[in-house]
Amino acid sequence: MSRSTVAIVRTRPETVLEDYHRLMNLAGYQGVIAKDAETALKVNISWHFFYPATSTTPWQLEGVIRTMKRDGYEPKRIHACHNRTVVIDARLGERENKQINVVQAHGLANVHLYEDDVEWIHIREAVGDLADRFLCLNQVYPQGFSIPKRFIGENIIHLPTVKTHVFTTMTGAMKNAFGGLLNEHRHWTHPVIHETLVDLLMIQQRIHRGVFAVMDGTFAGDGPGPRCMVPFEKNVLLASADQVAIDAMAAKLMGFDPLRDVKFIRLAHERGLGCGDPREIDVVGDVEVAAENWRFVGPFKRMTFAANMQHAIYWGRLKRTMEWSLKTWLAPWAYIASVLYHDWFWYPIFGRGRVRAAMHSPWGRLFHNWEQVRADEKGFPDVGEARGKLVRSFGRVMLLAWRILVTCIKEAPEVALRKRRISSTRSR
Repeated sequence: MSRSTVAIVRTRPETVLEDYHRLMNLAGYQGVIAKDAETALKVNISWHFFYPATSTTPWQLEGVIRTMKRDGYEPKRIHACHNRTVVIDARLGERENKQINVVQAHGLANVHLYEDDVEWIHIREAVGDLADRFLCLNQVYPQGFSIPKRFIGENIIHLPTVKTHVFTTMTGAMKNAFGGLLNEHRHWTHPVIHETLVDLLMIQQRIHRGVFAVMDGTFAGDGPGPRCMVPFEKNVLLASADQVAIDAMAAKLMGFDPLRDVKFIRLAHERGLGCGDPREIDVVGDVEVAAENWRFVGPFKRMTFAANMQHAIYWGRLKRTMEWSLKTWLAPWAYIASVLYHDWFWYPIFGRGRVRAAMHSPWGRLFHNWEQVRADEKGFPDVGEARGKLVRSFGRVMLLAWRILVTCIKEAPEVALRKRRISSTRSR
């Protein structure tokens, strides 16, 4: 059996597009991503607001698309792919993170998986008896669950960032499948989140033509991610066809022991779904980067109030008294609480200052000036200055947060189900 390969490349704005081309080819993506199949670029939006290291960057998306076009992939066979959560507005997020700018500039299709024109099919119809081997999903969803039908036979390229996570220590390629493969009740899996990610990797390996990941570490996030983190400028990119291996190397860079500190990596490694042991992974590219240790403190030492409450509900003292409510029509209380804390309190009070500081870095200026900068064949030789308003005013953030809260309540699956029941009763 051949060893897993992870490509790691140092980067800077002036060379980032050429660096992405080098990175993906070092990792052998053309041997994995078939040119005669549709390819979904699975965009990551962990917050609708722009916050460094939280979501797929525009230069990450730009670099991947340009690489594929340069290597002979037809744009009509490539599309961006988004999921929705009850606390994140994906339509707003793709605008705020300037992902839609890139997709439209290249004329690609833009698929939102939860909209009415996307068909979902039952998991057993999609994967057959593979479902009998699931570690936890059969217990979480006794009646089964559905996945997007269009995924079957498609390539998928995951576009995560390097960051920590309050549920899984770190999050990367494997967790990027979480939103796309499970329905709105995916929060039911939080108590068994590590086992869930292993089940989802098994599904991906069965349904997709090819699976690849390209991870952006221009900014990397440490702390109670995926939102309330401290961003650091790290200037690295990673890519691999092995979802376990790329997460293992990202974890190692952050200062974690992948097999000891990250349960989902260990579980996947033990089941032969990929390689989670850095000693058994071939690193190519700028190999000296793999020896770095960023000494991140991780997500559990400086937890926010929201993170502490989540842990208490799913694994701690509040599990017996409150977790049951998240599987009933009462569940929207949790969505509202998350929006109120993160969008109304944490981002206006703490987050805006960190974003403003990051905007003065080369990557921050590139993001701020994205609509005006011009790229050459290698990257962005001039990222511009940090002029004008770098982030929204407090008042505008609060107004936007109000709109998000209203949307969260209106689109909560429990509210939608209740509306459908009332409508069905009235029509009889």
